[in-house]
Amino acid sequence: MSVVLRQVKANGVELNVALAGEGPAVLLLHGFPHTWQLWTHVLDGLAGRYRVIAPDLRGCGASARTAGGYDAGTLAADAEALLDALGETSAAVVGIDAGTPPAFLLAMRRPDLVRRLVVMESLVGRLPGAEEFLAHGAPWWFGFHAEPGFAESVLTGHEDRYIDWFLDAGSLGQGVDPAVRDAFVHAYTGTEALRCAFSYYRALPESSRQIQEAVRTARLTVPTMAIGAHPVGGALEQQLRPVTDHLTGHVIENCGHIIPLHRPDRLLALLEPFLAPAGSGGRLRHLGRRQ
Repeated sequence: MSVVLRQVKANGVELNVALAGEGPAVLLLHGFPHTWQLWTHVLDGLAGRYRVIAPDLRGCGASARTAGGYDAGTLAADAEALLDALGETSAAVVGIDAGTPPAFLLAMRRPDLVRRLVVMESLVGRLPGAEEFLAHGAPWWFGFHAEPGFAESVLTGHEDRYIDWFLDAGSLGQGVDPAVRDAFVHAYTGTEALRCAFSYYRALPESSRQIQEAVRTARLTVPTMAIGAHPVGGALEQQLRPVTDHLTGHVIENCGHIIPLHRPDRLLALLEPFLAPAGSGGRLRHLGRRQ
């Protein structure tokens, strides 16, 4: 598989974008603490049939570090502008973690643009359905990241240990490939890199407001698949069920939060039939996969 990296200006922001394959577009939106390399082990399988578009989200990796714009609505606008800049008029959109809320809002706003939606291991704002998951409160790092300037001051100089904690927890103790781990550590090293990352958490109240407003006036009509693992499980599906017209839900057992790195084969097995054009009858290539 050949991956080409490009700098693309979208919504006024220079985004670093990994491109692979040819065919209908599939847009992949990562979360924290990730870059486009989160998708390393699924790119081969997807690029056999699709044009895969995997950006570093604004402020992350080699994309521009902006003062603001980390709310889901602005990130959805980034994604929409990126597809337009690349000449795509239709795309399947796949989001995980912090990439899920903007993927959701993009599908709500532009059902003509998003032909399929896949969302994973996240919540969509404060929509009902996640009460069991949140019974003991949000995960501890949400509060830690939320206070402007605080987490950066504590973590600068210790970024590698902090990122390793998330990668270990997100793979149920198995860790990730050293090259991918090193790319993530590099991407989130330095006070400014951390500020951008934590700005996603500081924008959560605004993102939640945007999501609430979206479902107040419309339903999600795009065919959607919600995928859970550990720890979110079925909470995302339960949130989406009342507001979505066509929803499929799956929970991958014995799988950590970073599904594309921990269980790429299982993820591709779900994506393959869901993303395939109707009547295609074909199968994705299975080269270079890792269980």
